[in-house]
Amino acid sequence: MSKILNYIKLMRVKHYIKNFLIFLPIIFSLNFYNINLLIKVLIGFLLYGLTCSIAYIFNDIQDVEKDKKHPKKCKRPIASGKVSKIEAYILALVLLIIVIIINIVAQMNYWSMGILAVCLIGNLLYSKFLKKIPLLDVVVLVAFFVLRVIYGACIIDVAVSHWLYLTIISFSFYLSLGKRRNEMIKVEENTREVLKYYTKDFLDKNMYMCLALTIAFYSLWCVDASNIEKFGTNYLVFTVPLVMTICMKYSLDIEGNSYGDPVEVLLSDKILIVLVLIYALVMGGIILL
Repeated sequence: MSKILNYIKLMRVKHYIKNFLIFLPIIFSLNFYNINLLIKVLIGFLLYGLTCSIAYIFNDIQDVEKDKKHPKKCKRPIASGKVSKIEAYILALVLLIIVIIINIVAQMNYWSMGILAVCLIGNLLYSKFLKKIPLLDVVVLVAFFVLRVIYGACIIDVAVSHWLYLTIISFSFYLSLGKRRNEMIKVEENTREVLKYYTKDFLDKNMYMCLALTIAFYSLWCVDASNIEKFGTNYLVFTVPLVMTICMKYSLDIEGNSYGDPVEVLLSDKILIVLVLIYALVMGGIILL
């Protein structure tokens, strides 16, 4: 049983929470009650998660020596010796076979399958090369967030608002820069080579520039005439203060005792979780009811 738990930990299943971005296109296209499309998106959610797990496994294999020197990452299954490299490779192969089989059986379209391939190859390149290049390492992380939304849109073949894309891009920059900021503060440079190129002032200034742009872009999405017409309401604007509160609470966590990983920050703060759930309920009530 402990071995299975270590495999699950190696797959970083809790990071699947980031894949909820895949649901944005079906929600904001008002297709959430279309059962056939919803099933497609649920399958896509699983496929994207398993694909990311493959990438996480290869990343942990690649970074095992550096992870051993990290105060927190040293507890990862491979770095701690609880899962061998051979076992990790076998698990990655099994997951890849499962992803291929599900794609074929579920008859997912070629665009969505192509995005999964881009996700996997991009993650492998990031683990091997791209994360060592300053700024590009952050840009790639942002691209992975946006790719989730594009994947969700491709599954059900719908368009996504440009304002929404800009909101996700700017917020992803904020999250990624925040992660680098706290990594630099909390750990030594030899655990991540790219940190030697950054300064705290640079990361702070650009973090909060991106956060301001996030709120601006989100506000513009809320008051966009096409959205008001599509949703049949102009109440979206009233969610802006809630989004601002969520951003401030996240910022408070980032400037506290945190390593900056977005998933860790969210899951370790009950108030932040409640705020996000309130936002989801309010937004769902406005556009779906």
